[in-house]
Amino acid sequence: MADKKIVLLLNASQEYIRHTGDDERKFAAQTNRLFEALTEVYIPLLKMIESLIEDGVDFKLCLVLSPVLCNLLEDPVIQNQYIVWLDEHIALGQKEIARCENNPHLLSAAKFCLEKFQEAKLRFLKYNQKIVKKIYEFKKKGFIELLATCGTDIFFPHYNDIPEVISAQVETGINAYRASFGELPDGFWIPELGYYPRVEKIIRAYDMNYTVIDARNFLFSDIEPKNGIFSPARFSNALPVFARDFRTDSEIFEEGGYAANPVYLDKNKDVGGNAPLEYLAPLVSEGTPRYSMGFKYWKKRSQSDDGIYNYEEAVSQCEKDAADFLAKKSALLNNADKILNKNPDGGLQTVSLLISVSLNQLCENWFEGVYWIECMLRSASKYGVSFDLAKNIVGKPQELQKINPYFGSAGGVGYGENLLSSKNNWMIRYVRKASKRMVDLSERFPTDTGLKARLLNLGAKELMMAQSCGWAKMIHNNDSPKYASMRFTQSINDFTAVFDALGSNTVSTEWLTNLENQHQLFPWMNYRIFNRKR
Repeated sequence: MADKKIVLLLNASQEYIRHTGDDERKFAAQTNRLFEALTEVYIPLLKMIESLIEDGVDFKLCLVLSPVLCNLLEDPVIQNQYIVWLDEHIALGQKEIARCENNPHLLSAAKFCLEKFQEAKLRFLKYNQKIVKKIYEFKKKGFIELLATCGTDIFFPHYNDIPEVISAQVETGINAYRASFGELPDGFWIPELGYYPRVEKIIRAYDMNYTVIDARNFLFSDIEPKNGIFSPARFSNALPVFARDFRTDSEIFEEGGYAANPVYLDKNKDVGGNAPLEYLAPLVSEGTPRYSMGFKYWKKRSQSDDGIYNYEEAVSQCEKDAADFLAKKSALLNNADKILNKNPDGGLQTVSLLISVSLNQLCENWFEGVYWIECMLRSASKYGVSFDLAKNIVGKPQELQKINPYFGSAGGVGYGENLLSSKNNWMIRYVRKASKRMVDLSERFPTDTGLKARLLNLGAKELMMAQSCGWAKMIHNNDSPKYASMRFTQSINDFTAVFDALGSNTVSTEWLTNLENQHQLFPWMNYRIFNRKR
């Protein structure tokens, strides 16, 4: 009987949303995304890991932190803004306690929300505001495996005819990983799992030891994977590849999924939506959009006072949902073991399944999601499975079956069509034109230094921000579409200004310095990464 292993991979990304001065309040709704994720996902995740270690639980998990997210988490300006944000939410919580004092059920829910912010502040200060460093400490102890990913969330298939762009994004991602963690990773996460044939050659060229694609790409290979998705395979260039179990997203997030259970917290009903503006000050001011304040008191789909959220009830349901999920995956692995080990070409000693969960989706849709993960990690042995790191499953690449996967993605219905829809398809012509211009600029100015090099490096960073498919997703999902459109257009215009300045051999040093200070992403950027590879 083969060992049954689950690789649990948690991936997190973030658009480069950083505002200071007057813009900080103007775009508070957008900067709120990161702070809410810190409070409800990243800090609870660290708390979970500490608790599991203290209790002696044998667990392993894989984690993808995008370079933009790491950059923001390591930014002292963002760290200080988060402390102020927490203090303002704690003050709002104290007002909520006074407002709800005559309703015992609401008062209990308000106290729960206030304690969430208070604990987040205590832990953030305990970690010396260094979330990324704390995660790396757990990595060094062997509990976590960190994967690299691209510089920004580019969708590879949109640039499959411009390999220099793909190489630049992969190289930037690996350089960012090294800047944050001081070493090189084993695995590489493809944003949106947007795979096209031959991209593995670029990933392998940077000494990556494995990557991940969606199960549909994997199974549509013109060489049928003899072990299905229950073991890694390899590309023709010997790069190992895992297939992500595509069922997990629907099991968690679709209608009828775990996150939709009516006992869980309704993330859409928030004090920020209906309280008077003067009550929400200084978090929201006149002329700026309302946004989530983090004070949510209702169960999902509740319509009356009997629908006030009860954390203990939600915790109990989480434990049941974790048990149900583990039972399903255990049964799946047991069936795979029986089938594959009857086959003389099988004989697997380890039957594995890679499950990826988006921390962004957890933050948006399932407040209790981190506790659900903790319940799974604590209970795995009861179901005859164990969680392991991807690098431990790979084994000897030369012994893996060679396959040729098909185009595909985790987005949309499998092909990333949500990234090129009727709402956002206007973006692609601009960013592809800029991409080709950047490749040309890197060839025309191969050895420039000083002001020109600064200008070219800025152009490379602005282009990478524009290449992020996060803006297209925001527009498609009607999630701050005007802001996303503005930010994309700003990056394209800034890149065009760089291009024009180089063409006319004139540049405003003040303009350049101001933009460098505004977008402090990838300070080590070298525009030459866009050079054509000979």
